[in-house]
Amino acid sequence: MTKREDKKQLIMDKALAIFAEKGYYKTTTAEIARAAGVTQPYIFHFFANKEELYIKVTEGAFMRLYDTFKHAKASKDHLFETMGNAFIQMMKIHYDETLLLMQAYSISEPLIREQVRTKFQAVHRLVLEKFKEANHPQAEVAASHFMAMGLLITVSEVLDLPEMLCLK
Repeated sequence: MTKREDKKQLIMDKALAIFAEKGYYKTTTAEIARAAGVTQPYIFHFFANKEELYIKVTEGAFMRLYDTFKHAKASKDHLFETMGNAFIQMMKIHYDETLLLMQAYSISEPLIREQVRTKFQAVHRLVLEKFKEANHPQAEVAASHFMAMGLLITVSEVLDLPEMLCLK
C-alpha cells in the first residue's frame, strides 16, 4: 500500500472504532481526524462526507460477515452450529465491526438505510443458499432462525446479558 492508502485505511479503522463506540450521530469527523492524526479536511480528501465514510466502513464489516458465512462448510445437521461458531469467533476477533453492524440498521439516513438493507439481504440470501445447498428440509425457516439467533447473540453480548441465551 502507498502512504496515501495507508492513511485512508487508518482513517477508516479509527472511524470504525469511534462509530462502534458512539454511534453514527454522535461521532464527528473532527474526532475521527484527531484519532487518525490527520486534519479534518484530509478526511474529505477521501470521503465526500461522514455518511460516505460510514458507508465505506460498514461495507468492510458486512464483507467480513459475508465471508465468514461463505467459507463455513458443514452437513445439514451441523451447518447451523458451524456457521454460528464461525460468527461467534468473528465477533470475538472483530468486536467493533459487530457493534457497528448492530447499530447500522437503526440509522435513518436514506443512503445508509438502503446500503444496510441491501447488505443484510445479501447475508440472508447467502445463509439461505447454504441451508439449501446442505439440503435442509426447511431451508427458509432455518435461515430465518439463524439470522434471528445471530441478532440475539449480538444483543446479549453487547448488553452483557448472557441470561438472554439459553442454548442448552
